[in-house]
Amino acid sequence: MPKIQYKEINFRAKSLELINLVNQVINEYKNQGYELTLRQTYYQLVARGYIPNNERSYKNIGNLINDGRLAGLIDWHSIVDRTRNLRGNGHWDNPEDVIASARYSYLLNKWDGQPNYVEVWVEKDALVDIVGQACIPLDTPYFSCRGYTSQSEMWSAAQRFIDQSYRDNRYIIHLGDHDPSGIDMTRDIQERLRMFGADVYVKRVALTMNQIETYNPPPNPAKLSDSRCGKYIDEYGDESWELDALEPSVITNLITNDAPGSRGGQAHPDGAHHPAVVPDVLLPKDHRPQPVPV
Repeated sequence: MPKIQYKEINFRAKSLELINLVNQVINEYKNQGYELTLRQTYYQLVARGYIPNNERSYKNIGNLINDGRLAGLIDWHSIVDRTRNLRGNGHWDNPEDVIASARYSYLLNKWDGQPNYVEVWVEKDALVDIVGQACIPLDTPYFSCRGYTSQSEMWSAAQRFIDQSYRDNRYIIHLGDHDPSGIDMTRDIQERLRMFGADVYVKRVALTMNQIETYNPPPNPAKLSDSRCGKYIDEYGDESWELDALEPSVITNLITNDAPGSRGGQAHPDGAHHPAVVPDVLLPKDHRPQPVPV
């Protein structure tokens, strides 16, 4: 992995110490198979008590990581930007390479014959790769809402779920921030899909107050500029929490535990196991549990 120097920068001793801490956090998660965004790196530093949790601190750590990379002290591959990507056509040198590529793209649908259809939706594009680490092994579709989902995409999603009407049940597992809008997004998804004629149960699995009490992510002030802030403060107080502040492994475990896993499924012709029928958190309508407190 490249640490390439482009500028000479004289850092204070305190800044060099913080750069070393940044590299420790990065390497810790790299060894677990995770790549972090700048926001996630910041929250891991806050959670360890290395830096305070405020907007100025976030800007300072962003500037320090930028300078650390330019000075050759932080790996250029170590912080990812999941919102800006180059798109283009794939190319192969010869037809044999195309065939070899197709071989690895050939996957049987492990949900065929299962009574339920499940998708995982996450509020933030920056977390979609972490969500994918849980969903890909389960052969479960996943989607980045990027805040409130656009009307075009919501209508398209409704058509997908309508096409799955032959199944017993259809579910969305939703993950979002615990703030005025993040809480409301779960309701919005449910109501708009119902308006478009899709019978779907939206299950919010993160963030909830129970998880906040368990994992103790760093709080932020509730956004007073949010029109939903008054109702939120009445119910939860004047603090809010971002999904990014959870450990990546916690996010993937929440999905794996709530989404159908490998339990109770039928053997698939390819020798793999079907996803399970669905654990008790995703039961049919008449047997659904009470909503999880948010």
